[in-house]
Amino acid sequence: MRTILTLIHKDFSLFIRDKASVSLTFIVPVALIYVFGQVFGINRKDTGPSGIPFAVVNASANPAAGQLLNALRAESAFKVVTEFKNPDGTTRPLTEDDLRPLMKQNAFRFALVIPADLIAEKRFGLRLRILSNPRNDIETQTVNGILQKVIFSNVPELLGQSLQSRARDLVGQPQLKDFNARIARTVADTFGVDAAVVERDIADGNFGLRRLDQLEETPPAGAATGSPASTTTRQDVFSQIVKIETEQVVGQDVKAPAATRVVGGWAMMFLLFALSGSATSVFDEKKAGLYQRLLAAPVRRSQILLGKFCWGVLVGLVQLVTLFLAGQLMFGINITGHLPTLAVLCVAAAAACTAFGMLLAAIAPTPQAASGLATFLILMMSAVGGAWFPISFMPDFIQTIAKFTIVYWSMEGFAQVLWAGASLTDLLPILGILTAIAAGVMAIAVWRFNRGTIFG
Repeated sequence: MRTILTLIHKDFSLFIRDKASVSLTFIVPVALIYVFGQVFGINRKDTGPSGIPFAVVNASANPAAGQLLNALRAESAFKVVTEFKNPDGTTRPLTEDDLRPLMKQNAFRFALVIPADLIAEKRFGLRLRILSNPRNDIETQTVNGILQKVIFSNVPELLGQSLQSRARDLVGQPQLKDFNARIARTVADTFGVDAAVVERDIADGNFGLRRLDQLEETPPAGAATGSPASTTTRQDVFSQIVKIETEQVVGQDVKAPAATRVVGGWAMMFLLFALSGSATSVFDEKKAGLYQRLLAAPVRRSQILLGKFCWGVLVGLVQLVTLFLAGQLMFGINITGHLPTLAVLCVAAAAACTAFGMLLAAIAPTPQAASGLATFLILMMSAVGGAWFPISFMPDFIQTIAKFTIVYWSMEGFAQVLWAGASLTDLLPILGILTAIAAGVMAIAVWRFNRGTIFG
C-alpha cells in the first residue's frame, strides 16, 4: 500500500509542476463556465441580450408612436438609436434614408420605421416597417421575438386610438365627444366609477382591447386541445390588424446564409490552434540545436524570427483559403466571387494569429506551458469574440473585451466580405486593426525572444 501511495504522490507532484495540465483541468473549464453563465444570464436580473443597437425612425405625429418608442426604450435588450451624428459632431433625428447606408456600414443591424400613417384615418389597424441585416441567425430570431412582444403588448391601446380616429372621421369630433361622454356616464352609473376618468380612457383608446393581450388558447367545440389548426392565439388576432412590412437590407443575395454566418468563426478557431502549435515548434528547434548552428552562420536573430513569421502567415493564408473553399464545395458558400478581397483579409488575419502564436512561444517557459496557455486563450477568444454566440448576448463589459480579440475583428471582416459583399476600400478599417494587432503583438514577441533563452 505504501508503494501505491508513493506512486500517487509522484503523479500529483508531476501534475502540479505541469502548468499546462493544471490550466486545462481547472482554469479553462472554470473560465468557459463563467462565459457560458454570462451568455445565458445566470444570476443576472435581466437575462438574454442587452444593448443591441436598434434604430427607430418616428415619422408619425400621433401620440401612439411616442408610446411605442418609449416601450422600445424600456426594453433592456435594445439600445435605441434615434439620432444621426453629423461629421461636425452635431446630431439630428434619423430619417428612413439614413437607415440603409448605416446598416450596410454595420452601425446597427435592425431598424423600425414608424410611418406617418401609423394610425390612418381611412382604415382600422396599424402599419409598421422593419428593416434588418440578419447576419447572425440566433440574434435575429431573438430580436424579432422581443420586437413582436413589445409591439403586440402595446397594440390594444394603439388600436383603441385607431378606432377613435376612425370614428372621428365618420361622425365628426363634436358628435364623437358627446358619444364618449354618454358611454362614460353609463359606465359610471352602472359600476360606480368616475365618469371623467372613464371618458378620458375612452378618448385615449383604452376601452377594453387590453383583453386581447390576455387571450388564451381556446379550441372550438369538437377540436382537440392544443391542435395548431384549432387554436386562437394573441398573435393570430393581432397579425390580422397590424400590418408589418419587412425588408432585408444586407445579405439578400447570399446563396448559403446559414453556412456563411458561421464559417468565419470556425475557420479562425482552427487557424489559431494550428498557428499557435506551429509557433511553439521553436522549442523543438532549440532542443535540436538548430538555432546555435544558424547563429554561427551569417544569420541574425531578426531574420530567424522574420522567417518564422512569414512562414506562419503563408501557412495561415493557405489554411484559411482551403477552409473557405471547402465551405463552398460542401455548403455552397460563394467564395470565388469575393476571392481577391477575402485573400487580403486572410493575410491580415493570419498575420495576427501568427504573431499571437509567437508571443506565446516567447513568454512560455516550456512547450507544455505554451500549449496550455494557447488552449485557454483561444477558447476564451472564440467564446467572447463571437465565434460561438452573438456577443450581444453578453454583458456590456464582455462586449467591450471582445473588441480586443483577433477573433472578433476577423469575423467582422469575413462577414463584411461574404455577407455584405464589402469592397477592399470598405474593409480598410478592419484590415488596419488586424495589422496593428499583428505589429504590436509581434513587437512584444521579438522583445521577449531577444531577452529570453530560446537563442541561448
